[in-house]
Amino acid sequence: MTVMTKLGNDDRLTKQKLMICLDVDGTIVNHQGEMSQRVRDAARAVVAQGHEVIISTGRSLGAALPIMEELGIDHGYVVVSNGGVLAKVSKDGVEILHREIFDPSTALTALREQLPTAKYALENERGEFLSSETFGDMSFGAESKVVDFGELVNSKAVRVVVFSTDNTAEEFGHAVQSLGLSGVTYSVGWTAWLDIAADGTTKASGLERLRAVLDFHADDTLAVGDGRNDIEMLQWAGHGVAMGQAPDEVKDAADEVTEHVDADGLAIVLEGLLGE
Repeated sequence: MTVMTKLGNDDRLTKQKLMICLDVDGTIVNHQGEMSQRVRDAARAVVAQGHEVIISTGRSLGAALPIMEELGIDHGYVVVSNGGVLAKVSKDGVEILHREIFDPSTALTALREQLPTAKYALENERGEFLSSETFGDMSFGAESKVVDFGELVNSKAVRVVVFSTDNTAEEFGHAVQSLGLSGVTYSVGWTAWLDIAADGTTKASGLERLRAVLDFHADDTLAVGDGRNDIEMLQWAGHGVAMGQAPDEVKDAADEVTEHVDADGLAIVLEGLLGE
């Protein structure tokens, strides 16, 4: 693992059209949800140069589309809900290409026993958000409907979110890991936050579906991310780049490490592609 300053010394990365897969929070935008002008300009220039730029995020579709628009992506593909939903965006609107639906009942029941005061929400097969109490987050991209916990357990899901205000991130992580959840894929966030998807569903699995459709060689894929839910994506990519603030296990999964999000780490990567 090396610290990245520029990609210009890699002829393949500067001469070929690439499939560029970008995480949102902590990569495109900072932890206050703000996108710097330098990142915006670099991303728009890469899009204009003809690269296939794909947003790959834990956010749901409604929260990812504004990011695409801000980056100047008016047609293309997006991987949302940590690989649970793939969509195609064009002038005619948004087409859902794939939803990975699972039964969350076992995981929800086990988590509720271990974390009885946590907040629970899920995105169902229709893209609606249901929650156990008033629970909103910008990653949802929609208002949640409060239902009783039994309705959550009996729903089908593409994404389940668990958030605790009573535990530190470390306590929360230990509690989740001690459950040994099976039949699902999960990742613990920066705070006491858990995202759950169908077994085997990750950003990488969603991107691999698209890579086959778009007919990119595996070597011509580049991914940039900062979270634990980016580990599989960084390992999948021909060239994986971790943001400077990423946890050590994320950096270890990457080929290189760029600067912190607050130091425009993504812009440095994209400017390298432009040969600046």
